[in-house]
Amino acid sequence: MSTTETHPELARSLKSRHIQWIAIGGTIGTGLFLGAGQSIHLAGPSIVLAYMLAGGMCFLLMRAMGELLVSDVSQHSFVDFIKRYLGDNAAFVTGWTYWICWVSIAMAEVTAVGMYIRYWFPSLPQWIPGLLALVALLLLNLISVGLFGETEFWFSLIKVGAIIALIVVGAWMIATHYPTTSGHASLGNLVNYGGFFPKGFGGFLASFQMVTFSFAGIEMVGMTASETANPKKVIPEAINELPVRIILFYIGALLVIMSIYPWSAVSPSSSPFVQVFNNVGVRAAADIINFVVLTAAASACNSSLFTTGRMLFSLTLNTKNHALKPFGRLSRRQVPANAIIGSGVVIAAAVVLNMILPGSVFTLIASVSTTSFLFVWAMIILAHLKYRQANPHAKGFVAPFFPYGDYLVLAFLLGIGVIMLKNRTTMVPALLAIAWLLVIGFGHRWHTRHGRAVKQPF
Repeated sequence: MSTTETHPELARSLKSRHIQWIAIGGTIGTGLFLGAGQSIHLAGPSIVLAYMLAGGMCFLLMRAMGELLVSDVSQHSFVDFIKRYLGDNAAFVTGWTYWICWVSIAMAEVTAVGMYIRYWFPSLPQWIPGLLALVALLLLNLISVGLFGETEFWFSLIKVGAIIALIVVGAWMIATHYPTTSGHASLGNLVNYGGFFPKGFGGFLASFQMVTFSFAGIEMVGMTASETANPKKVIPEAINELPVRIILFYIGALLVIMSIYPWSAVSPSSSPFVQVFNNVGVRAAADIINFVVLTAAASACNSSLFTTGRMLFSLTLNTKNHALKPFGRLSRRQVPANAIIGSGVVIAAAVVLNMILPGSVFTLIASVSTTSFLFVWAMIILAHLKYRQANPHAKGFVAPFFPYGDYLVLAFLLGIGVIMLKNRTTMVPALLAIAWLLVIGFGHRWHTRHGRAVKQPF
């Protein structure tokens, strides 16, 4: 264990390429490769517009968070700034909620691994491959942050390379009007099956839950600040490049998919990437794409384990609670091993859910995660607003369009929350997430007033 318990230092082993690709790895996962099928089913071609809008909001969010991070690089994460500008209770609730966010994302990825493996082995229980993947990635995260960063770099490179290859091959198929079982590949397929808004404006709005979930994790750059060698240079570079890359990947891939194969034939319960190449008769390509999306799920789960471990470590760093104290310690390799293992045990609950509810577990987990992320993102924006009030003449890496950009993001997040509460499928998970926020918020405030609060290191 670390010799210093009060102020242990995480290893600063992450380079610029690690930071960027870790964030890409956490974001480009099941939301695109699996959740896109559900989004396309809800909105049709207008899903492209939904991704553009959500991507624009995420860029404004990232710039606000980036300004906070660069203003004081001695802080561990964005939660430190929430404590500074919004108070202890807000930081406590945000910290534990963010941990839940990434636990739920990891659970979604574990579920996705099982679904992808069943493409090759339909009779295999969905929970078995998910459990094996979780154990393997858990061991990887326990070794060193440098090895994690390098592994995630290659994981992410594989799936981004596959997306680029898909776009290139798809563009060739569209240009040559490649014949499929449903006609020919053509850009006309975007409007030939009910127009650009085939499910109306209601379907377009309903898609935003899964679209927003697709961007969950984009703020992960804010969790790597304390393990970055040169944060003032690396963080602005990563934030400026990351949203644009992700938007291009998402929009380019979805346009190609819906041009090759009619959107109306895309199944909401399986990967549209695999469906497209399987149904156009390119079996080998479908197998390759399934391997890629499997790698993508493993990559996103890898990023999730990294984040949950760091978050739990931060939450328990100076705790007086003897049960939680071991999670606030580092191993000899300067890795929060106990926190990673503890998070992994909670994530393993997905294995049980896949035994009980294999058909609906993904949507359930994704909805809980999305609601929780809406809250965390809103707290980042509110902290940024308070920061700018205290520093009205801030210079350097400042957020554009302030304060209107911040207000626009808050309005967008509120709108997504309302949409989820009005949808029968997402209403119950959203209410569960809201109940969590209320219970932990009032619970912590009650303990604080009665003098039994645990000091949190934000």
